[in-house]
Amino acid sequence: MPVWQWLLDAAGVLLVLVLLYGLALVVRRRVIARDGGTFELSHRVRSDRAGRGWLLGIGRYSGEQLEWFRIFSLSPRPKRTWERSELTYEARRAPEGAEQSSLFPDHVVIVCHSATGADVELAMGTSSLTGFQSWLEARPPGAEMPGSR
Repeated sequence: MPVWQWLLDAAGVLLVLVLLYGLALVVRRRVIARDGGTFELSHRVRSDRAGRGWLLGIGRYSGEQLEWFRIFSLSPRPKRTWERSELTYEARRAPEGAEQSSLFPDHVVIVCHSATGADVELAMGTSSLTGFQSWLEARPPGAEMPGSR
């Protein structure tokens, strides 16, 4: 078999694999959205360098938890979850420097304080931020706000 035919076959197989991956991402997104609405939610996993460490993702509210799924992963399970009772909204800011090209357009960066003492940086659209703040404030009756003692 000539080399050019081998290369053509390899390119065809690669194209089929890319199409299957894209189809799997679409199906995964539909499965995730089936249990509730999803929204674009980025998470900063590393804060050692300014403007770096952001991963694009999808957020979903599941009862008392906010679930975060990586956007280009095929895993049906969330990569991170945060309990509503353990998060406190701290601040909001516009993306700065390299963050502007790392995040979805028109997203704002928010900082939340978790019960573990660590800050959690998330980025979402302004309409999603309104929903997030409402979700945080809608704690079950009798639940204390973190840091209210």
